Amino acid sequence: MQELYGQIQEAVAAIRSQWQGTPHAGIILGTGLGHLVENIDIEAALDYEAIPNFPCSTAISHRGRLVCGRLQGLPVMAMEGRFHMYEGYSLKQITLPVRVMRALGAQMLVVSNACGGLNPYFQNGDIMVIEDHINLMGDNPLIGVNDDRLGPRFPDMSAPYDRALIDRALEVARREDIVAHRGVFVAVPGPNLETRAEYRFLRTIGADAVGMSTVPEVLVAIHAGLRVAGFSIVTDMCLPDALEPANVAKIIEIANRAEPKLRTLVLGILAGEHV
Repeated sequence: MQELYGQIQEAVAAIRSQWQGTPHAGIILGTGLGHLVENIDIEAALDYEAIPNFPCSTAISHRGRLVCGRLQGLPVMAMEGRFHMYEGYSLKQITLPVRVMRALGAQMLVVSNACGGLNPYFQNGDIMVIEDHINLMGDNPLIGVNDDRLGPRFPDMSAPYDRALIDRALEVARREDIVAHRGVFVAVPGPNLETRAEYRFLRTIGADAVGMSTVPEVLVAIHAGLRVAGFSIVTDMCLPDALEPANVAKIIEIANRAEPKLRTLVLGILAGEHV
């Protein structure tokens, strides 16, 4: 963890050399969800390769840069593309950007993903506001000697997703006539999609949606003291008795079509930060 602290400071120094702002929020944009940056008044943009200790994103549709500027009048940092366990990175590497956001002054994290829908009441293109999660990745970014400068040894996870932000997002959805559910997200390592039996198991243990990201970043965000808002776009339905082969191009297409709805919700919760 001592080495991790040094890595964070190196990344902070590199970003500070390009941008002097203090972010109110950090934003992680998942598959097909990068268009939110079009709403940001960009003051600096750094390719991940230019930031010490940042991994490189190899996932489809992930651009791989850090955008700094103002959104809804708030200073923000947005990741165009995230990192995944299935790319071969450790969870400490995956979550380093969250540590860096916190070290730069961020108070909240907004995280988004594309997911498979397990709840039969969901449909492709729906938004799920994450209210809780299940970690089935078989690992945890907080394992190891704890550095008290970064957070407590045993962070409480009774409410990892900020309830006020959940309520604000659902209020915006009702006002804008957007279909938005609240539900439980389960994270698995990937990269393969699940079998019918696995989908039945995930639904049985209480999951409404499944994906290969998000939970590591949220664990570190809570450890670091950030408020968290999480969103999933349902891009394919994972119903065991009506399962169809996955089509990655179609998944990205559905995410892109649904992105304006997610953008509306994110802008809505950030607008509430001015109150």
